[in-house]
Amino acid sequence: MDEAMSKPPPVTGKWFSRNVVGFGVTSLFSDFCHEMATAVLPQFMQAIGASAAALGFIEGSADAASSFVKLGAGYHSDKIGHRKGWTVIGYALTAVCMPVLAFAFAWPLILVARVGGWFGRGIRGPLRDAMMSESIAPQDRGKAFGFERAGDTTGAVIGPLAAFGLLTWASAHPAIVQRVNSWLPANAAAYGGAFRVIFLLTLIPGILSVLSIAFLTKEKRRPRNHEMRFMPTLRAMPREYRKFLLAVGLFGIADFAPTLMILRASTVLAPSMGLLGASRYAALLYLLRNVVYALACYPIGAWSDRFSRTQYLAVGYGVAVVTFAGFAIALPSLWWLIGCFFLAGIFIAWEDTCERAAVRDYVHEAIAGTAYGVLGTVNGVGDFASSLIVGALWTAIGAPWGFAYAILVGSAGTLLMALTKRPAGPPQGSVAGT
Repeated sequence: MDEAMSKPPPVTGKWFSRNVVGFGVTSLFSDFCHEMATAVLPQFMQAIGASAAALGFIEGSADAASSFVKLGAGYHSDKIGHRKGWTVIGYALTAVCMPVLAFAFAWPLILVARVGGWFGRGIRGPLRDAMMSESIAPQDRGKAFGFERAGDTTGAVIGPLAAFGLLTWASAHPAIVQRVNSWLPANAAAYGGAFRVIFLLTLIPGILSVLSIAFLTKEKRRPRNHEMRFMPTLRAMPREYRKFLLAVGLFGIADFAPTLMILRASTVLAPSMGLLGASRYAALLYLLRNVVYALACYPIGAWSDRFSRTQYLAVGYGVAVVTFAGFAIALPSLWWLIGCFFLAGIFIAWEDTCERAAVRDYVHEAIAGTAYGVLGTVNGVGDFASSLIVGALWTAIGAPWGFAYAILVGSAGTLLMALTKRPAGPPQGSVAGT
């Protein structure tokens, strides 16, 4: 293997670079797009008669599809020496799939649209993270990933807020909603008409995300490595990184999709508020979660640069377990649910930021795309299992049992991460097959 490929060039300058800003803006618009849809998806599925099990299956399947694409996309980008073109394609796919939800009258089309959108996320995720990590000094990765995650979750704040505003507007202007729905197949308004308008409008921030990634970011190209081989490269991942992934995976099979949190809130509040009222408050609670998420990402990421990243991440996992317990109990109190969604924002900021920053603690630049792809695959498999199991237990024997499963498995993952060590030396690994 060429020596230039085994040692990444030194990174100089401030961490607050054009790429960090560009990826933050791109993530903002993209999350605006899909979180606007996510905020009302559970209520929309209720309106068309779909079950919690169907929602869990859809979310789990979408995450699973995304996870396996991440592994292939990351490896391919390492081999061909560039990442930006495929990253743009990934954002474009997500942008066009969310509006497809407006045409769904049963859950199978929702499954197709959700899987398609998450397929795009699978392409872009590891490539974006690898591109950004290549332009940041190791001691600043926590700050940079925290900033990018903050941009991402700012979009996740604006999206549900826009959904809430549109639901309020739809309640006051039913005639206009009916006129918009006349563009859709017959009887659309009778089955979640206001929700369909929201799905159609997600196209606007989706297109802005594609334009942002295309024009605001640059990549550092590397020579092609035609001799790189998939399985040997996976086997060459450092042993310490494999231990880290084991802890991530164990916790991941407890970390269910946030749409199940939204559904839990709306079902708890519906008896006293009605479906539309509960939907509006559920969207606001999800907005609260995302506000906390956005505000917490940077400080949590910055502090991770000062401690053992794995043990610090275990603390975040512990916050998640407490959150799962709150949703298991789920008192019919708005204040109780506010507390649950607040903690949900804290733990996802902790998990999302620290897991991404930790990857380059273990592996060097030449296989960064593959390493981020492996992380995405592990998380995706966990998301599929957790969402499917929690949704199935909810439907079969009640919501508290689904969340009890998450508490038990999440506690095991927290303990394993606490026992996992951060490597003391420089990043390792090799491009096998060369």
